[in-house]
Amino acid sequence: MGEMDVAKGDTREPGVFPAAEPCPACGATGCRTLLTAEDCRFRTTEARFPVVECDGCRLIRVEPQPAPELLRQYYPPVVPMAVRTPTLSVKALWEKFLLSSHLRFVERALYESGETGVTVDVGCGQGSFLHHLKERSVWPVAGLEFSLPAAADAWRVHEVPAVCGTLSRAPFAPGSCAVITMFLVLQRLYSPADFLDAAHTLLAPEGRLIVQVPNASSWQFLLFGSQWMGLDVPRQLIFFKATDVENLLKECGFEILRRQDFTLRDNPAMLVASLFPGLDPEIRKARQLAEARGLRFWKNLAYHALFVLAIPLAFLESACHAGATVMIEARKRQ
Repeated sequence: MGEMDVAKGDTREPGVFPAAEPCPACGATGCRTLLTAEDCRFRTTEARFPVVECDGCRLIRVEPQPAPELLRQYYPPVVPMAVRTPTLSVKALWEKFLLSSHLRFVERALYESGETGVTVDVGCGQGSFLHHLKERSVWPVAGLEFSLPAAADAWRVHEVPAVCGTLSRAPFAPGSCAVITMFLVLQRLYSPADFLDAAHTLLAPEGRLIVQVPNASSWQFLLFGSQWMGLDVPRQLIFFKATDVENLLKECGFEILRRQDFTLRDNPAMLVASLFPGLDPEIRKARQLAEARGLRFWKNLAYHALFVLAIPLAFLESACHAGATVMIEARKRQ
């Protein structure tokens, strides 16, 4: 299906209708339209995409899914990093602060697993998380990234070994990984189960899998609907609820160990970006907007002030198990 076909939107009558493809979770062919959404984040297309709910298992997804060659066009180009941020700079300290909940979650998994293999971050981007994890631990780390420029930056700027490829063809021996992390990755895949099967093979006997996804049962989704930045249409194809992820992990041979509904980097950011997308520094950077230095300073200041104010609200929804993201630790079923 081409972009112009998607752009026409969903003109089908309300109610259950046959899907173009069976549900990836239960195989049911019936679904109902919840909403139509556009690219509110990066504005790479003016098309609108139907978001549907499976009539069988209630999994929410884009229907029909964009073809792979079209999906690649919806990702903005990676802006190369010039130099590494000095360790004690305000920017580096802020980055470390934002990643603190991710780092603590992974470190606990490493200690409790007792494994000493490599920690692989799938979708590592430019390597910021692995860079900070490497500073805090003695375990070897490696990144797996879909974008070649991002993987190159991970090597060049953060000195993190990273390769461009998929988990099913990753250059790691079976049973060699102590931890595999997938932060905000699973919902972007055409076949999440295949990735989880590959992770199951690569993990050591007591290794840990850590998966984080936007939460389709969050208060933010209920409040903002198609304008919620957690949807990130059209780059995200499936919108998981916490129970959806848990069921998928169990079907792929994993045992759930713990769940966390709040991460400092993502939950407040999704709230602020949904309200004021024009203030988010990452969105502005990806859109490559031309801004005067003074305007950029005041936008950044306003964004960070709103981010701090949003932390208690994001924490409150997470305390009610309705946070904007959910992060789950699992291991191979014994």
